[in-house]
Amino acid sequence: MINLLQIFGKKTFAHGIHPDEYKETSQKITRRLAFPTKVSLPLAQSIGKPARAIVHKGQYVQRGELIAEADGFMSVPLHASVTGIVAAIELVLTAKGNKELAIILETSLSSGQAVLKSATKNIASMSRTELIQAVQNMGMVGLGGAAFPTHVKMSIPNDRNIHTVIVNGCECEPFLTTDHRVMLEQVQNLILGIQIALKCVDAETAIIGIENNKPDVLEAIKSHLANETNITVVAVETKYPQGAEKMLIKSLLGVEIPSKGLPSEIGLAVFNVTTLAQIGTLMPLSQPLIERIITITGDNLRKSGNYIVPLGTSLGHILNHADFFGNEAELILGGPMMGMAAASLDVPITKGTGAVLVLDKRATKDDEIMPCIKCSLCLQACPINLNPSELGQLAAKRRYDVMEEQYNLNDCFDCGCCSYVCPSNIPLVQYFRIAKTLNRERHRQNG
Repeated sequence: MINLLQIFGKKTFAHGIHPDEYKETSQKITRRLAFPTKVSLPLAQSIGKPARAIVHKGQYVQRGELIAEADGFMSVPLHASVTGIVAAIELVLTAKGNKELAIILETSLSSGQAVLKSATKNIASMSRTELIQAVQNMGMVGLGGAAFPTHVKMSIPNDRNIHTVIVNGCECEPFLTTDHRVMLEQVQNLILGIQIALKCVDAETAIIGIENNKPDVLEAIKSHLANETNITVVAVETKYPQGAEKMLIKSLLGVEIPSKGLPSEIGLAVFNVTTLAQIGTLMPLSQPLIERIITITGDNLRKSGNYIVPLGTSLGHILNHADFFGNEAELILGGPMMGMAAASLDVPITKGTGAVLVLDKRATKDDEIMPCIKCSLCLQACPINLNPSELGQLAAKRRYDVMEEQYNLNDCFDCGCCSYVCPSNIPLVQYFRIAKTLNRERHRQNG
């Protein structure tokens, strides 16, 4: 295997793309969005099992109060993001286009929205088991978009030893600047979160990987690491998808995660910077995750920026307070490369929502889908060396089983590089998402 670090002398990986960045909001300080009159809190806030509601209609709850408990190890609890009354427990529309059970809270307009107080924690005296349990109790999931239960990632199997924690501060998607602001504004909390993660996975060192288009962040973090002998910060090349854990590991260490494997198989644990910063912020106060910072940006917005938003806030409320002045637009939860289009202004913000992106004319391609011309641009762009062209033709023939068994479909992490460069406008990544969904359903039916 060729080591790219030796060839180019810089921290990078093969292939990938360089889309325009559109990161003007990185220079705006984080502000708090006005509280909504109601929130809709889906019980499914992670890729694990949905939480189980423990409140009833008409019940008064305080901000930070437990309203749904974890339903097993692969589940996280849910807490009230506003003080108010439980208006209903019913199905609501989500960004996925389906309906999921949610707790609806009507905000108490007379309340000061103070968070329910709990006894503070002495982090230094807590054991590894106690720390991991505290992470689950606060309802923490990966805030970089995947929403994987953080306590599960920290629960390393007995047959694996973690030597290094990789802290992902790349934020390589266009438009997104949430992590950028967190790394500038919450450095001390981030460092505490890293130390907690090191103890949870029993690792000795941590490396913070940050793209070199963030010199202000690199300088801010370096200035706080003088007394942290086990934490280093490293600049990596600005390139998409540098923030994918496979690519970041390749860039930082020159090693690869095995096909279908996990970072823990090679002694690594990867966490998003905002996830660790929130752990460092909330755990000492015994407070749960009830709000998050999101980037609100795109077209026809007078007040774009990064905002602290209560979980369950609707897109309609967000656009109203960001002063959207257009008539029609595509609304995307997340970035333009891997985000998900929302079909309704009633869709609520969840723990995994890092951005609300409003796109007008830039949102769609007017050109029709044309046949593949065998140009190989998708092969040159794919960061994990798949053959998107061949996979796309197999998808057209509905040979989903062959895509998985012979062409390593499951190694694809939906970065969208192939669709971005395709001159025939073939929506390759959408085909791959459909194929993986249908394969999972097939495996479920076959037991």
